[in-house]
Parts: sequence; C-alpha cells; structure tokens
Amino acid sequence: MRSLFALFLALCLLLNPAPVQAQLNITEAESNQLDALVKKAFTATDAGEFLAAEGYWTDLINLYPDNAAGWSNRGNSKMSQNRPQEALADYNKSVELAPNFPDPYLNRGAALESLGKWEEAIADYDRVLAIDPKDAAAYNNRGNAKAGLGKWEEAIADYQIAMNVNSRFSTAFGNNAIALYEIGKSDEAIKAMKNILRKYPNFTDVRAALTAALWANKKQGEAESNWVSVDNLDPRYRDINWVRNIRRWPPSLVTALEKFLTLK
Repeated sequence: MRSLFALFLALCLLLNPAPVQAQLNITEAESNQLDALVKKAFTATDAGEFLAAEGYWTDLINLYPDNAAGWSNRGNSKMSQNRPQEALADYNKSVELAPNFPDPYLNRGAALESLGKWEEAIADYDRVLAIDPKDAAAYNNRGNAKAGLGKWEEAIADYQIAMNVNSRFSTAFGNNAIALYEIGKSDEAIKAMKNILRKYPNFTDVRAALTAALWANKKQGEAESNWVSVDNLDPRYRDINWVRNIRRWPPSLVTALEKFLTLK
C-alpha cells in the first residue's frame, strides 16, 4: 500500500492550506478542520492505530467526498485491519475520482492480491506503469502477483526491474532473493540474502528466509543464530499459516521454515 500523502488535497492541506481553501471553495475553518484530520489520520497510522485512522479518513470523506486521497487512505486503514473486500470498495472510489493518478491503482492492486485475484491485480499494476514507467513499487507488486500465479521467473524479472529503478528498494531485493530460492538457485539466493542483511540487518523477512534456507542446507548453527533476531523482531514467523497465506512465501521456503520450526 502507498499513502496518498502527495495527492492534491493532502499535500496542499499539509503544506499550503490557503490555496486549498480557494481551489475547493471552502472556508478557512473548513480548511483547518481538514488539515487537522489529515494530520490526526497519519499520526494514528504511524502509531499502528488503524481503526482510529479509518475514523479520521471517514470524517474527511464526509466533509469532502470528492477527495480521492481520503478514499484511498481509508482503504489503506482497512487493509491494515485485514479487511480487503471493504478496502477494495474505497479504492474503487478513489480510482473513479483520480483515474490518472497511479496510487489508487497500486493500492487496489494490493487489495486484489490479498483476495487472490492475481490477474486483476496485474492489470492495475500495468495501469500504474502506463502512467509512470519508473514506479518501482508497481514492478515489485506485479512480481508478487505473478508469484501468486506461480510464474516465478516472470516475478524475478519484475523484481529485478524494480531493483534497477530504485537501488534502495530493499523489499524488491528481498523478494528477488526469496524467488531465486524457489526456482532452485539456493546458493545464489543465500548469497543475496546475506548481502541484503549486511546493509539492512533488521530486515526480518529476509533473515527469516535465510534461517529457513540455511536449515535446509544443513547449516543448523548458522540458521539458529539468525533465528534469534527474527524471534525478537517479529514473532509472526512462528506461525507457518501466516507465512504461507498472508506473507505468501513460495512453497519451498515455507517447507524449509516449517522443518526448522519443528526441528526436522
């Protein structure tokens, strides 16, 4: 998901409220109210208080129903509460209101992915890339959707484009390494994971993946050493169903982690 912080109203409200007042034909008091709601919503989101953030976005939508940012950001709040079907309705409205802006399509694609609608998600990511051919997140997410279809080689191609577009996009580097493991390039995958962790030592997803890969590679001591950090940073990786169905690791890596967790 990507917050529509930079979309017209949100950006103007936070950085330059006077022009918003004029352009939207609202009073200064209404402009200040919208400004406060945006700030409260993002503060709640940063604190992980997604239900509260949803409420603030709802208040903003009630005041200004034609604001695409409000709809898409409320969808993000619902996605953070694992309510993708409800989020999808908000994203649809955001797309309707801002058909030439990439973020509503990107966010809707993520909701479609969570519902297993891979082809529809890919279509939305294609729309993003038609608007902005250098959108690294769209390439990464399209790779995820292709991975959902089991098209791992195509997924890797998208991850690598994302890596080239944005050399600091650590998520794409992690996804690429994990996908390499799935197509049997375990040594290359492990090397890539280690390189990522040198730069981003708290990248829990990659460290968990490295733990599983090392365990499957009979390097139990090294695997156990990496797991200590994972367990401290994010205990969800102990839940193999979460790893398989929510995080959506590839089958071979899920199997490797499951064997590690059961010490088989």
